[in-house]
Amino acid sequence: MIVFVNTPFNASDKAYFLEKFPSGHEVIFKKDLPENEQEAAFQRADIVLGNPPVAWFSEGNNLKWWQLDSAGFDGYKNLKLTNPVTNMGDYFAWPCAETIVAGIIAFYRDIHGLAVLQTQKKWIGVPLRFKLGLLRNKKVIILGSGTIGQAVRQMLTGFQCNVRFLARTNPEAELHTADELKAALPETDLVVNCLPGTAKGFFSAELIAAMKTGSVYANIGRGSTTDETALIEALKSGQLAGAVLDVTEVEPLPTDNPLWEMPNVILTQHTGGGQATEDLGKADLFIQNLHQFLSGKPLENQVDLSKGY
Repeated sequence: MIVFVNTPFNASDKAYFLEKFPSGHEVIFKKDLPENEQEAAFQRADIVLGNPPVAWFSEGNNLKWWQLDSAGFDGYKNLKLTNPVTNMGDYFAWPCAETIVAGIIAFYRDIHGLAVLQTQKKWIGVPLRFKLGLLRNKKVIILGSGTIGQAVRQMLTGFQCNVRFLARTNPEAELHTADELKAALPETDLVVNCLPGTAKGFFSAELIAAMKTGSVYANIGRGSTTDETALIEALKSGQLAGAVLDVTEVEPLPTDNPLWEMPNVILTQHTGGGQATEDLGKADLFIQNLHQFLSGKPLENQVDLSKGY
C-alpha cells in the first residue's frame, strides 16, 4: 500500500506519525516532494490523508480510501468517487463550540472592548458596568444540529438559555424550514450558525431583516452560508447589536472589508477548530482508521461527498 500524506506535518508531528505507522507500507509526504512531483505521487497512492486540490482528481487516481483531515468537505461535493471517504468526525466540534461561545460571552461582557482599552492604557471603570449584557437566559436558535451545534447547545444550557435547533432533516429539531425560522427570529436574542458550506446562502437578507432588534449573530459554520452584505448593513444600522464571526465569505478577509473596523464585531479568523495538538490528533485518528482499513473492518466517520455529510 502507498499512503500519500497531504497534511503538512511539521518535523516533530511527522516523526510521531511515522512511529505509529504500520510497517510494510510506503508513506509519501507531499511536503517532502518538489511541487511538480506532488500530483503524480497522489495519483499513485492507495490511501490519502488530507485535503488535496480538487483538480488532482481530474486525471484519475488509484484510491482505495481517502481520509480527510477536516470535518467539512463542501469543496469536494461534485467529485464522483467509488472509494470510501472519511472525515474527522466530531474532532473539531468542542474547539469550535468553545471558540464561538467564548466570543459570544466576550461580546456580551465587552471583553473585546476592554482588551482595546488595555492596549491604550485607558481606565474607564464604573461607567462601563452599565453597558454590559448577559448571556444568561437568552433565547437562542442554533442553525444545524450536527456535532458542533450539539456541543454549543450543551454549553449554552449552563447559562440557562432557551435553545432551539433549525435542521432540515433531524426530526428532533424544533425548526425545519426557512419559513419557520423567519417566524421565530423576531423573538430570538441570539442566532448561532453551525451550517456546512452545502447550505450556501441559506441565511439570507430576508432572514437577517427578520432578526430581532438588538439581537446577536454568531457564525462558526461557513461564511458562504450568510448574506454578508446584508449582515454588514444590519450591524451598521443598529438592527443587530453585534456579531461574532469565525468565518467570512472571503478568507483571508480583505483589508477593505468593513467588518475589520466595526466595534460591534468580533473576528476569530477561522481558528475555531484549532488546538495546540491539532495535527497529532489528525495522525491518531488516521492511524486508528488505517488499522480498521487494513483489517477489513468498518471505517469510522465515513461520509457521502454528494450529500455534504
